[in-house]
Amino acid sequence: MSETASGPGRLQAGAIARLWRLLASRRLATLWRLSRWAGPLVHRVSRREREVTEINLAEVYPDCSDPERRDLARLSLTHSTATMLELGFAWMAEPGRVETAILEVRGRELLDEARAEGRGVIVLAPHFGNWEVLNFWLSSHLPFTAMYEPPKIAALDPVIRQGRERMGARLVPTNPRGVAALLKALKRSEAIGILPDQEPDWGSGVFAPFFGRLAYTATLLPKLVARTEARVVTGVARRLPGRGFAIHFLPADERVYATDEARSAAGVNACVEAAIALDPAQYQWEYKRYRKVIQEQQGHPDHPSFRLY
Repeated sequence: MSETASGPGRLQAGAIARLWRLLASRRLATLWRLSRWAGPLVHRVSRREREVTEINLAEVYPDCSDPERRDLARLSLTHSTATMLELGFAWMAEPGRVETAILEVRGRELLDEARAEGRGVIVLAPHFGNWEVLNFWLSSHLPFTAMYEPPKIAALDPVIRQGRERMGARLVPTNPRGVAALLKALKRSEAIGILPDQEPDWGSGVFAPFFGRLAYTATLLPKLVARTEARVVTGVARRLPGRGFAIHFLPADERVYATDEARSAAGVNACVEAAIALDPAQYQWEYKRYRKVIQEQQGHPDHPSFRLY
């Protein structure tokens, strides 16, 4: 029996959707206060999130002291908690409230210049700040297409789809049909969104440095650029705690336009690093970005010993 048809799946989805609707009615200041209470609790009781966050921070900021990294880990999990609490706001709050909460937009000229030249725009949107607010802004102001993978709780799919599509975004599947839709959107001089920091399946990426350590990185971007001559920018919605958000569009590292996939992937990771530099605590460090290791790809018999987690 599918989870959609099962009673527990529907009940769980219904409870989550009701919670999102309740939180959508709350002020951002209230949601931030809840996050400041819940984030340290997550750090204390959620071993997996705490350990992965601290391992990643030790890898990328080796010069920080242990107390500095622990403080950054707690603050990072507070921001991750805020993102979860703000989902209802981004998806269900009255659109005028969400638009008003976007207090500034920096770098919009990068999008406007590309479209004026008749070029599509590829927005690299890392897991920083509140990426659902970024999706709201993009789909409110531009023809916008993004890949979408249905949630594990299948009954939540229509709720999430409605939230992400309500301002006009077009969601396409994470398969060749979806890639074809992205290409068509770029050829129409539209904008598309790509997650640059999600680890792809074997065969869909290359190893490239990310904060000095090799990370398996998707190679979709150079394929799209080669076939469309699109402009690439990095986009994030930086949280202004308790007040709203600042949208930032940053010029891409020039290596993203390289035909060599490894060089392009290095450029993509540099773009993510530049976004993180805006406020390292707002990046989702609890994701296992270094899960795959090059020794496994090379068939090294002792490759598990090279893993961080």
